[in-house]
Order: sequence, then structure tokens, then C-alpha cells
Amino acid sequence: MSQLSIYLGDDLARYGFGDGHPFGPDRMHAFWRETVKQGLDKRVNILAPVACDEECLLRFHSAEYVERVKRASRDGAGYLDHGDTPAFKGVFEAGAYVVGSDLDALRRIVEGESPRVFIPIAGLHHARRDGAAGFCAFNDCGVVIETLRKNYGIRRVAYVDIDAHHGDGVFYAFEDDPDVAFADLHEDGRFLYPGTGASEETGRGAAAGTKLNIPMDPGSDDAAFHRAWPRVEEYLAEFKPEIILLQAGADSIAGDPITHMRFSPEAHAHAAAGLVRIADEFCNGRIIAMGGGGYNRTNIALGWNAVVKAMLA
Repeated sequence: MSQLSIYLGDDLARYGFGDGHPFGPDRMHAFWRETVKQGLDKRVNILAPVACDEECLLRFHSAEYVERVKRASRDGAGYLDHGDTPAFKGVFEAGAYVVGSDLDALRRIVEGESPRVFIPIAGLHHARRDGAAGFCAFNDCGVVIETLRKNYGIRRVAYVDIDAHHGDGVFYAFEDDPDVAFADLHEDGRFLYPGTGASEETGRGAAAGTKLNIPMDPGSDDAAFHRAWPRVEEYLAEFKPEIILLQAGADSIAGDPITHMRFSPEAHAHAAAGLVRIADEFCNGRIIAMGGGGYNRTNIALGWNAVVKAMLA
């Protein structure tokens, strides 16, 4: 059996928006076509998406917000936020498959079935506890962190984010939690949504000084990535996590239609390989990678498969 499992299926793919929205339901298929082309499909375990129940969502989200998504899911009209995240019929169920696949992956990892997992449609890092934001209805990353504490007694969690956009929904939810290591390498918020993640944002209260935000200039390339990345590995080695979550957004790769970064897929491969080494040293190999953002289909295909290859090494 392969050491890497991938969640794949139409139930996961349908978390996406139509009418030319950049986060379309075709993203998973773009990734998988390249996986097959590279022959990586023969080296991984394929797992079917799993839906979560409402109780799981309430570990992170407010009951009022979950009910609001359910109503919007029935009507399929309007927006879940102020204009980025359209409602559609079935958005609640589609979001539940994203979160549920993460949680099924977490169970398999903790129980020793599969130390490494990649979930292409996941990493919805902008959603807040009480609201949607930035194409994200439910924050699966936040639900995973809360579930680690509630169900498995695992507290020292490392969340690493290389999406071009700052993972604000995760950062502010755990800004005062010293047991969540947060390392986010992103396009400077002065130039890109959501406008957060300044280097001075290092946590507050008991967690003051424990978070790592690395804003990067628009147009930053692989050379800039390699200058910044060692700070992430040093930070994690000092923290000694029990599990690593990677949000591997491909919108930091050159040519994305809504960002200005210029990484190549090699940066994603390098980040994933480094995190695998740290996971092997401190976490019994436990790492979950989530596809995150990315709106150029070629970049999604190449970037996410670069992560897959690194996780197979």
C-alpha cells in the first residue's frame, strides 16, 4: 500500500462556482488528468470523499452561520459573503464533503492507516467562525485543528500556508493559541486580498511572538521563495509539532489570473519535501496537504502534482 492517499470524486469536485467564477468545479479534474499523465495515479491510494455531519462543522463555526449556509444551499441565490462567494444549490452539502474528507483523512492518519494525505479541493482558509469569505464557505482547516484537540488530544499543530493569499480565517481564529504554529508565506496584503498577514502580526496574548507571517512582494520568484523558506523550516523545527497541515495553494505560481506571484511548481515541491522531512522527524510522518487556491488550470495540475511527487519520495 502506498504511503500517500488522495481523495478523489465528484462529490469533492462539486465544491466550486459556475458562470466563469475562477473557483470552478473543474479544478479537481484538471489536477487529476495531470496525475494520470505523469503515472502518479498508480503510486497512490485513491479514497472516496466523505461528508461530515453538522456537529463537525460546529466545532469551528457558529450555529447561526451554519444555519445560514443551509438556507442559502436550499435557495441557491445570492452570496454567502459580500460578493466573492456565491451561494448555489447544494453548497452546504458540497462544503460538508470538503470538511468530511479532511476529517476522514485525519482519522486515517491518527490511526496509522496512511501517514500522508493529499486532498485537492480543500484548504478553504478564508472562512471565519461566523462567516464566509474569499470563495470559502466552511473553514476545513479550522475544523481539523479543533477536531485534533476534541477527538484525538493532539494540541501541537503546525499549519503552513503557501497560497498567494494570507490564510486569515485560520490565523485570526488561533491568533491567541500558542499551540498552533502558523507559518504563512503570501503576497503582501498591501497588494492582494485579504489585506492581512503583515510580518508584525505574530500572535497575541499567550501566543504573542509565536506566529510567522512572511509577506512577499508582487512578482516574487523562486529565488525569493528560497530566501524565505528556511525561516519556515527553522520555526517548525523549534516548535516540534505533532502533525503538519499544508495549504498548498497554486495561485502563487506564475500566470495565475488573480495574483501577482511568480513561483514555479518547484517551489511547491521544495516546500512539501521539507515538510515531509520535518513530519518524519517530529510527527511520526503525519502530514495532510490541501490544494487550496489556484485559478490557472495548468498551474493547478503542475503545482499540486509537484506536491504529490514530493509526498511520495
